[in-house]
Amino acid sequence: MSITPTEQKIIDYLQKGDKRALNLLYENYSNSLYGVILKITINEEVAQDALQETFIKVWKNHLKYDPKKAKLFTWLFRIARNTAIDKLRSFNNRYHKEVQIETSNVYILPTTNFNEDVMDIKKHVGTLEEKYQIVLDALFFQGMTQQEASDELDIPLGTIKSRLKIGLRELKKVYNP
Repeated sequence: MSITPTEQKIIDYLQKGDKRALNLLYENYSNSLYGVILKITINEEVAQDALQETFIKVWKNHLKYDPKKAKLFTWLFRIARNTAIDKLRSFNNRYHKEVQIETSNVYILPTTNFNEDVMDIKKHVGTLEEKYQIVLDALFFQGMTQQEASDELDIPLGTIKSRLKIGLRELKKVYNP
C-alpha cells in the first residue's frame, strides 16, 4: 500500500494532533467527500452540513486513524458516508414532522358556526339593570370569584349569588327567546 507524500504529511499531523492536518485534508479531500455526501443526501444544504460535520468528526477521532488498517481516503470516506446517512435520516425525520402550513387547515376558522349575538355579550349585558351588570362584569369580565366580588363591591355574598342568577336568567331570554 503506497502512500503519497501529502497523505504521509496529513497522517503525521493527525497523529501529532496538529491542526494543519485539517487544512490539508480540506484542500485535498473536500471535493471528493462532498461528491460522495451529495450523492447520498441529494440536497446541497444538507450535504454542506454533512461535510462540515465530517471534518469535525475526523478531527475528534484523529487518534483513532490507523494507517495499517485502511488508507486515509477509505477512513475519510467511511466517516463522510456515515455522516451523510445520519444527516439524511435526521433531515427526513425533521421534514416529515414539520407542520406543512400550505396544507394545514388549522388557521381556517369556520365563521358560520358562531352565533353573532353571543359574540356581542357585553352589549347584551349592558341592557340589564345596573345592579346585575355590575355583578356580571365583576364575575365574568374581570375574573373575580363570587367572594372577591362581594368584598370588592361591598355587597353581601348572598346578594351577589342572587343577582348573578337573575342576571343570567335575563341573558338567557336574549339568547333563547
